[in-house]
Amino acid sequence: MSLSLRTAEEFDLYAVGALHQRSRVAAYAHILPAEVLEARSEEGFREWWAERWKWERDTHEMTVAVLDGEIVGFTYVGPSETPSSAELYAIHVAPSAVGTGVGRALMRNALDQLRRLGAPRAVLWVLEDNAVARRFYERGGWTPDGADRTEPINGVPVRQLRYALPL
Repeated sequence: MSLSLRTAEEFDLYAVGALHQRSRVAAYAHILPAEVLEARSEEGFREWWAERWKWERDTHEMTVAVLDGEIVGFTYVGPSETPSSAELYAIHVAPSAVGTGVGRALMRNALDQLRRLGAPRAVLWVLEDNAVARRFYERGGWTPDGADRTEPINGVPVRQLRYALPL
């Protein structure tokens, strides 16, 4: 078993989209009904990432985690709309790789990337009801900063909390 992290390339976006969809279905299964989570397909996520990549690849960084030749996780970081902050927009790990250290390796790398952006703090948004993710972030030193928002997931409004970490 050999884990490596590398900068994502455009050809990775299909695998990233598929992983993103599988990760969300597994992570949010206790929060949203399966039909809501499955409303956007792996192909839909691939197209979404391809479009986002087109507009943000000069200002954002995507890193993929590769284990034995397969992409098993990714992060996406960049400047934030939150003043004086950089943002961790996404960290997803394949359900089969949760608990193996892939997420911790991706987080360490993302923090290095966020520091290079030069902001004094980093922020991320997490679903309020996603206790597993919240524990993961809190073990890494992230704390809720009091901000919240409600955003839709496939049309269903879901409450999110903003976490922050001094850089």
